[in-house]
Parts: sequence; structure tokens; C-alpha cells
Amino acid sequence: MHTTRPNVLMIALDSLRADHMSLFGYGRLTTPHIDRFARAGVVFEDAFSPHIPTTPAFANLLTGRDCFGTGIVSLRDEGPIRARTLAQVLVAEGYATSCVGFRAPPVTQGFETCLDYAAWGSWAERPIPKAERLAEVAVPELRRLAGCGRPFFLMLRYMDAHSPYLPPPPFDRIFYGGNEFDPANKSMEAVLAFKPMRDYFGIWMRPGVTDKDYVIAQYDGAIAYMDACVGNILALASALDLDGNTLFVLFADHGESLYEHGCYFDHHGLYECTLRVPLVFRMPGRLPARLRLRGNCLLEDVAPTVLDVLGVRAEAALDGQSLLPQMKGRLPTAEFYITECTWMRKHGWRTPEWKLIHALEPDFHFKPEVELYNLIEDPQESENLALKEPEVAAFLEKRMADWIARREDETGVANPMWADLRSHGLQDGQGPFLSSQQAYDALRVNPMRLGQAVRTLFERLRALGYA
Repeated sequence: MHTTRPNVLMIALDSLRADHMSLFGYGRLTTPHIDRFARAGVVFEDAFSPHIPTTPAFANLLTGRDCFGTGIVSLRDEGPIRARTLAQVLVAEGYATSCVGFRAPPVTQGFETCLDYAAWGSWAERPIPKAERLAEVAVPELRRLAGCGRPFFLMLRYMDAHSPYLPPPPFDRIFYGGNEFDPANKSMEAVLAFKPMRDYFGIWMRPGVTDKDYVIAQYDGAIAYMDACVGNILALASALDLDGNTLFVLFADHGESLYEHGCYFDHHGLYECTLRVPLVFRMPGRLPARLRLRGNCLLEDVAPTVLDVLGVRAEAALDGQSLLPQMKGRLPTAEFYITECTWMRKHGWRTPEWKLIHALEPDFHFKPEVELYNLIEDPQESENLALKEPEVAAFLEKRMADWIARREDETGVANPMWADLRSHGLQDGQGPFLSSQQAYDALRVNPMRLGQAVRTLFERLRALGYA
């Protein structure tokens, strides 16, 4: 059913790093359905999530505001978001708004309907068909919205690329033909010995696994499984005659570190594998097809782009910029501020050539306070040049400090990175840590227990009569 104003269907692929998608040249055919979808739209080759992990990333994307505008920098921040979200703006424009994959604030701010599904599990519960569970909720919701007589904004959050990576057959073996128990392979020893994460890894990783490539293949298999299920949702949208009047936006909130930088199979660390994300816009007849663009853009550019396509004016100035001019040759974002409050608290400054990372307190990986990488000569960020290039590090520190000071003056608020000490997961009141050893000894990351705590909270709220 066509409505007067375009619909918006956002497909959020949690923890999907761009360079593990065949869409971006990965050697494994992980995303054939998304590849086909993207050929009818605009692909941004260099999209970045500047504020990680999930909570600040979605706040950034849904408002078009940086961390000063949202006030959100931590995974555990409950909000509210300081800025109006895209959902709030579109409700005021008469849109029906719905979200699948979030039930708790602040990401749900402004959505009229918030639905969830089971996206966690253990090795004993394998396989975990997350995308099919999403479809069980999303398919009837998409049908309802398509027939509601109002334009709609629907956001679907897929969790398959987020640990635990336990895709159903045949995707669990589709990219792996080796022996995951080879005693001569020692690549998993450091992973399973890393005390802050080993309890969590023990819940979902295959018992006795010795080969890191097996775990990476599970991640890739989960992507391929999710891709097939995304293809089904896109086919349903076509069957419901939504293609001609719907803006599709596909993105990830952040990437995944896998085996890189010692940040094993998680999404912390301000490295390219975590910051670079897929971003695709598609609307036949309104946006170009088969267009791939180089040059940096940020997740905060999504909301202004959506509003621009819909012809809706933002009520306040946004920090992001519409990407429609970039589709016609506008110069991209050159340098930007990056932040992280996951299991550690860091910020930094990224330019086309350099990346500076500055730890605001010691991290549990025993990394140095300052890291500096030449992204042109060392795209894998394997050599820290902070001591070899002190002038460059000092220059970038000043660029970052000047930008922070300007934003503090413009917004009238202190950088939330100074005050938000909730980067330590479940250890409330134990930060800031004074040493890496203290952080290493204190932290035990077990999101399975956190997921159970969230489910218990929802059950209590429902018992009290909350929808």
C-alpha cells in the first residue's frame, strides 16, 4: 500500500564489520543478498561509527548529533538522549514508528512500538537462529505497518554477527573444513586464558577448540545466515508493494575485533575493524542506483539524510550532514572525534592519514596510554608510532583538544567522556582504575548474565502492567 509520504525501513546489523562482507570485497561470499540489494542503491565505502559501542552508536545515528549532542557515550547509559530522535521527529509528522530488537531506553526513545526477540544463548543451546527469531516478530509487524494507512518508520536490529556466533547448519561449517581440535594449533590459547573474557567465551565457544579460524568461520557463517534472512525480509517488502515508496537504510552500529589487536572476539578498541561499518541507502527513483562512493562519512549523517529524502526539516541544527550532496560530489568528512566506553574508556582523533588513541584510564589489555597509527602506510594498525612520531601525536592531541573545547563552548556542557565512568560493565563503583592490572583483576565480562538480568527486568515490568 502506498502512502503519500515515503516509508523508512532501517536494517541494523549489529557488530558487522564491513571488511567481512562480500559487498566490500571479502574473499568469502558472506552477503550475496545484501550485495544484490545494494546494487540498486548507494554504497558508502568509508562509513564510520565514531562513538562505540551499541548505545552511543545508535544514539548518534538516530539523532544526527555527536556525543556532545546526545550525552551518550557508554554502553550502559540509560539516557534519556538529550536530542530528539528520528522516531520522535517522524511521529510528529504522522508516522507510525516501530522497533524490533530493543525494548529498553535510550535507543527506544520515540518509538511507539518496541518488540524484542531472543538473541542470546550458549553452546549447549546451539544453534541460535537469531535472524529467524527476529523474523517471527518482524514479519507480522511489517505486514501491520504496511496496511496501517500511515507512513511508517521500522527499524530491525539483527544480532547474528554479535557473539555468541552459533549459526544453524549448514552455515556453521560452510566456511571451515579444518580440524578445530588440532592439538598443534595454539592460536586459541591466549584467547581462552584472557581472564576478563574467558568465562563468557566458555559459555558459547566450542569446548576444546584450538583453532581461531574456526571461531572466525562461525562469525562469517552467522553473517551468511543473517544475509539469507535479510533477503527474505526484503522479498516480503517487495511482495507488500513497498519498494517504490520506501527508503531502505542498511548499516551496522560498529564492527567486531575478532582476533585482532588482542581484543578477542568482541567490539572494543578504537581500531578500524571496529569503527568501519557498512552503510547503504536505497530508494528506486529517488536515489541513484549502482553508485559506490569513497570518502569518509559518519553514522550521524544518517538521520539528516533520511530527513532530507523525506522532505522533513529538522527542528534544531544537527551535527551530521545530509549525504545527498555527497552523492553529487560533495567533499567528505576529513577528520573526526572517536570515543569508546565499553570495557575501557578511551577517545581519539582520526584523519585520513593518522589515528590517535588516548586512554583516559588504564585498560585491561595493558595497552599504552597513547597510540598513534599511520593509516596509509599501516592500515592494519600494527605499529604504534607514538614514541617515534611525538610531534604528530602532539599535533593531533591539540586538534582534538581544540575541537572538544569548541564543542563544550557551543553546547554549554562538559565532554561526557570526562564524567561517564560506566565503562566497566558490571563493576559499579570500581572505576576509574588506577592500573591495567587492577582492571584485569577486577573485570569479568559475562553478557549472558546481563542478558538474563534484562529479561528478568522486562518480566517484572510486564507483571506491573507495562507493555
